[in-house]
Amino acid sequence: MNEITKNLGYSGDDLSGIPVQANMGLGCGNPIAIAALKEGEVVLDLGSGGGFDCFLARRQVGEAGLVIGVDMTPEMIKLARNNAQKSGYSNVEFRLGEIEHLPVADSSVDVIISNCVINLSLDKEKVFKEAFRVLKPGGRLSISDVVATCKLPDDIKRDIAMMTGCIAGAEYVENIEAMMQNAGFKDIKMMPKDNSREILKSWAPDKNLEDFVASFTIEATKL
Repeated sequence: MNEITKNLGYSGDDLSGIPVQANMGLGCGNPIAIAALKEGEVVLDLGSGGGFDCFLARRQVGEAGLVIGVDMTPEMIKLARNNAQKSGYSNVEFRLGEIEHLPVADSSVDVIISNCVINLSLDKEKVFKEAFRVLKPGGRLSISDVVATCKLPDDIKRDIAMMTGCIAGAEYVENIEAMMQNAGFKDIKMMPKDNSREILKSWAPDKNLEDFVASFTIEATKL
C-alpha cells in the first residue's frame, strides 16, 4: 500500500503519523503537493474517503485552519470521523453529501482539493459550478484527476471495473477546461503527471489504459 501511495507522489513523511485506515491506496496523484496550503486556510476535499488527504492538509493549515471532507458514502464518513476522533484531530470535519450538491456555504472555502473523484461524476459541470460557488474570491482549485486524451474504446466504456475505477467516466481535457471556464474559473492550468503512464499501467496492465487516459494536475482560481 505504501509503495502505491508513494508512486502517486506522497512522501514517507506524508505517510508517518496518519491513521493507517485512512490510506486506502486510492487516487491518481497528490493534490496537497500543488495546493500550497497556508496556515489558517479553510480547505475542502471533494470525495474525502477515509480522510487521508484531509489529515495531510490539516497539518499545513494548523489549528487556526479547518479542513472539510465531503463524501457521498456513509461508510466512508463514519470511517473518516472515527480516524479523526481516535487521532484527536480538532481542525477537520467530515460531511455527508454529493459533490454536485455540496453541503458547504457560499464563498466560505480558500482551497478545494480532490483526488481522482470528479471523473466519477455524471454531471462534472455541476461539480465545477458548485466548487466555484463555495470558494472565496481569490480561492483556488488544486486537484488530481484522470482525463481522456483520446476516444475510449467501447469495451473500456462498458467495463464495470473501469466505471468504478476512474476510467470509463473520464472526460476530454478540452471539455474539462470548457466546463471550468463556464463555471467562472480563471488561470486554468492542466498538466499530465510525469509518471502518468506508469500510474495508469499499474491499474490494468492488459488494457493499455495509458493510451487513452492520463493522470492530470488541474489548477484554477476564482478571481
